[in-house]
Amino acid sequence: MQVGETFPVGSRVRVAASVIVYHHPDHRNEPFDLRGQEGEVLQVIRELKGRPVSANLPYLIKFDKKFRAHFHQNELELV
Repeated sequence: MQVGETFPVGSRVRVAASVIVYHHPDHRNEPFDLRGQEGEVLQVIRELKGRPVSANLPYLIKFDKKFRAHFHQNELELV
């Protein structure tokens, strides 16, 4: 975990803000609000090919085998 890292890899999180996606497997091409969904932090994107980056949505969250999405820190809360 990096200094100041709010959600380390492996943490259980809940989507606390209204986040609309169109790529959910059960609602493909339809708006789906992820608020209240729970998942696990798979990755925190801080570098690409060994170089530091400042990703807009650095938290990759896995909800189930078929669905993953990227989030900003203020859209999540620890469970």
